[in-house]
Amino acid sequence: MSEDQDAKLLAAAIAGDREAFATLLRRHYDRIHGLAWQLTGTRADADDIAQTVCCTLVEKIATFRGEAKFTTWLCGIVYNAARDLHRRRRSFAGFTDRLAVLTGLARVSDGRDLHDAMWIKSAIAKLAPPYRDAAVLVAGQQLTHAEAATILGIAEATVSWRMHEVRRLLGAERND
Repeated sequence: MSEDQDAKLLAAAIAGDREAFATLLRRHYDRIHGLAWQLTGTRADADDIAQTVCCTLVEKIATFRGEAKFTTWLCGIVYNAARDLHRRRRSFAGFTDRLAVLTGLARVSDGRDLHDAMWIKSAIAKLAPPYRDAAVLVAGQQLTHAEAATILGIAEATVSWRMHEVRRLLGAERND
């Protein structure tokens, strides 16, 4: 489906067409769940966040103003849901969240690059949250710097700088 078809489904969903909403949700569910998994590191948390986002969309779909692509807006909702989950759990599992946040970031390993995939996950998990969030959105979700900036509520130049720093930090760690 193209963005044009998304736009038609979105307009119909906003107008109250339940089937259009269901189709739109089915079309984007894997992205919702996948991003939630990348941000939280666990399937159970991703399941919870995906369910929360689906329920939230029922209420928020009419607030979509078209200032960004629908997928960018949707990623923002998922990101905020994951951030809210982290806030609720911070007092219980701050350390665990930092280590587990990127499980699933790398593509499924075929066995040849298992060591590299484990190293990347570990290295990114050690990054400060602002760098990690930028890396998950840009590298993990393949969003543009502008789209990531919209979700994070920061300037596009800040995302670009954070990604530069991520590359520098990971390169320095790799060479150690």
